[in-house]
Amino acid sequence: MEWKILYKDLKGLNWLILLVLSLSSYLLMAPVFTAGVISGGLTAIANFNLLQHTINGAFTAKGLTKSRVSIIAKYNLRLLGVGVILYVLITKGLVHPVGLALGLSTVVFAIVGIGINLAFKMRTGEAI
Repeated sequence: MEWKILYKDLKGLNWLILLVLSLSSYLLMAPVFTAGVISGGLTAIANFNLLQHTINGAFTAKGLTKSRVSIIAKYNLRLLGVGVILYVLITKGLVHPVGLALGLSTVVFAIVGIGINLAFKMRTGEAI
């Protein structure tokens, strides 16, 4: 499967999972927990999209176009930014840590879902 199609499906699934988790949390949990789910999901999706942008900018059909130092520096800056955001959210008591962890898992759930879907398609012969 081509990456552009897979990435489009993955982005859509990210938002769908975040919507389901947020609505479930809104209906069943406290507002601080829901805030954690939403802020964690938004942080994870933004981080994933920025990583995709960095990787696309670094590689072309000819290979690596940017230096490794530049790629690693962007990665570390993004990681530092996510760490600061999570630190502020947790220490200020704006979110519930478990809700935040659940929201941060949004992209993981989407990747696992896509993987299971592709494995099922390959097993039934639909893939490729």
